[in-house]
Amino acid sequence: MKKLISRRNFLKACAVTGSALALTACGGGSSADDKAAAAVVVDGPVDFPLAETVTLTGTTSYPAGSESEPNNRTIFKRLEEATNVHIEWTAIQSDQWGDKITLTMSNPKTLTDFIFSADFSDSNLLRYADQGVIIALEDYIDNNMPNLKAVFDKYPEYRTMCTDIEGHIWGLPWIEQLGANKTAIQTVGNMSFINTKWLNFLGLSMPTTVDEFEQVLMAFRDNAAALQSEFGIEGSIIPMSCIVNDGDQDPGILINGFGEGYGDMDKGRHIAVTNDRKVICAATQEGFKKGVEWLHQLYAEGLIDPECFTQEWSTYVSKGKAGRYGVCFSWDVANVDNLTDWEPLPALTADVTNITPQNGSFTSGFNRGRCVVTAKAANPALVCAWLDQMYDPMQSPQNNWGTYGEEDEFDIFEMSTNADGEPMLKHAPLGDASPVEVREAECVGGPLAVLDEYYDVYVTCPDDAQYRLDWIEQIYTPDMNNDYVYPNVFMSIEDTTQVSNLEADISTYINTCKADWIMNGMASGSWEEYLSKLEAYGLSDYLAIMQKYLDAYHA
Repeated sequence: MKKLISRRNFLKACAVTGSALALTACGGGSSADDKAAAAVVVDGPVDFPLAETVTLTGTTSYPAGSESEPNNRTIFKRLEEATNVHIEWTAIQSDQWGDKITLTMSNPKTLTDFIFSADFSDSNLLRYADQGVIIALEDYIDNNMPNLKAVFDKYPEYRTMCTDIEGHIWGLPWIEQLGANKTAIQTVGNMSFINTKWLNFLGLSMPTTVDEFEQVLMAFRDNAAALQSEFGIEGSIIPMSCIVNDGDQDPGILINGFGEGYGDMDKGRHIAVTNDRKVICAATQEGFKKGVEWLHQLYAEGLIDPECFTQEWSTYVSKGKAGRYGVCFSWDVANVDNLTDWEPLPALTADVTNITPQNGSFTSGFNRGRCVVTAKAANPALVCAWLDQMYDPMQSPQNNWGTYGEEDEFDIFEMSTNADGEPMLKHAPLGDASPVEVREAECVGGPLAVLDEYYDVYVTCPDDAQYRLDWIEQIYTPDMNNDYVYPNVFMSIEDTTQVSNLEADISTYINTCKADWIMNGMASGSWEEYLSKLEAYGLSDYLAIMQKYLDAYHA
């Protein structure tokens, strides 16, 4: 048996013992509530509500300016009534979460039964697991969590993504499906949008090639005075604005047509997966080189916002709201200007026509570290059974977005019925109310699963999601020629650490060179030097680790 026990499992066993001793020694031992919870016998799914009220403890976050007492939120009030489980919450303001949750997890006196909105990274999960602070959940999921188990049974890829290399699940996931595979809402983040009001005024057609696109930008530049006069624009006309290397505001989608068409859609890791399932660095491909050189050409011609390398989000939006842009980039153009005057720009043809979907997008929104159960829990099976209520198909949409029937002025939902006459949550009109503010006031987050098949059965699709889904399916999906994206793999703690260290140097260097080349052009020999330095930074080692986990995932 000794030969079968890995060093990590031995250390973990020691850590669990040490953690239990620390909990007792530091005053974190059994309380009356712990004993009451432990007295509830759980040998399978729990029939809620419980006969007697039981108290559990949890830690969660809340947005600044919203309700700070979780039990004052309608969702938790209804859950307590439905389950007869009272939660004593420790609530931390979201903008203070990072520092305070680290202290919480290191102090047995402040540790609660579960961390509801943990959002732990892979490194966090594995570190706390090795320290014995959190417990493995795979057996509880199979025995006490029928709602989550049903999700895993239907979509086994989610169980795979939650499971570490030793077969353990340390966190309960957040899953939000909106579309699937090449139609998923996350396949394209940094959409490019073009001002159709300007196009129509100047008698221009929607560009479909890089050359046509450049001509349109030049027309915007050369007819600036006419555009300002016609549309009452104060401030200079900006043919194209963006924020280089800034997520959804980056112009990288424009270069997908160069070379073999990989572009550089993964801004953090700069990787793509070929159709023969090989992991490559997108930023070392010939198409990346040609695409960046073309972006420099646009910049040199005065077609790109000169502030694109330095401007903050607030500056970017304020110029957009002033109506000064001909082309811009965002998750949703409504963030920058309005929906009426803009359309997504289709894939531009250079050498090929292609849109590389974003990595991780085929399984939609996913976070494997959303919620954890701690070693403090006296009855982890009961804790897991209560947390499983969050995965009920009627409960998850409310936790994710908000609820219905509150006493205040606005609700995200109203209770309605589906085509079969069964209860369904229908998104309510918000009028002038901010959807973000209403959601923050009502939703509770935490572990949940909103699946594609829930729409129009348990809940309607949000309007702002639906039109984006339509854009992707109609404009971008037909040009997605890549069959694979890099999935959400769960690496070992050693590989997670090595990848993080390599990624920091590699990504920083790539982004620095990209910005410099767009601004100043690519000097003779700089591309070869760039490739050589990336190799010195460990690019081959980085890609080898990524390949190992891609192969294991598909196996």
